[in-house]
Amino acid sequence: MQLIINGEAKELDACTIQDVVVHFGLEGRPLVVEADGEIITKEQWPDIEVRPLMKIELVHFVGGG
Repeated sequence: MQLIINGEAKELDACTIQDVVVHFGLEGRPLVVEADGEIITKEQWPDIEVRPLMKIELVHFVGGG
């Protein structure tokens, strides 16, 4: 299904927010997820179903200086 991830259209085989996080290899990392303008807590990821053209922002933190 086509989703909008961080402003870019992506074709993903995903059913939930958790599937999207796993697809990008971000599980286990500090991450903020926003779906259609709403912050989604980590506990909600497996329960929130994605739908075509859903806008998802994945914000992860990178160390460095």
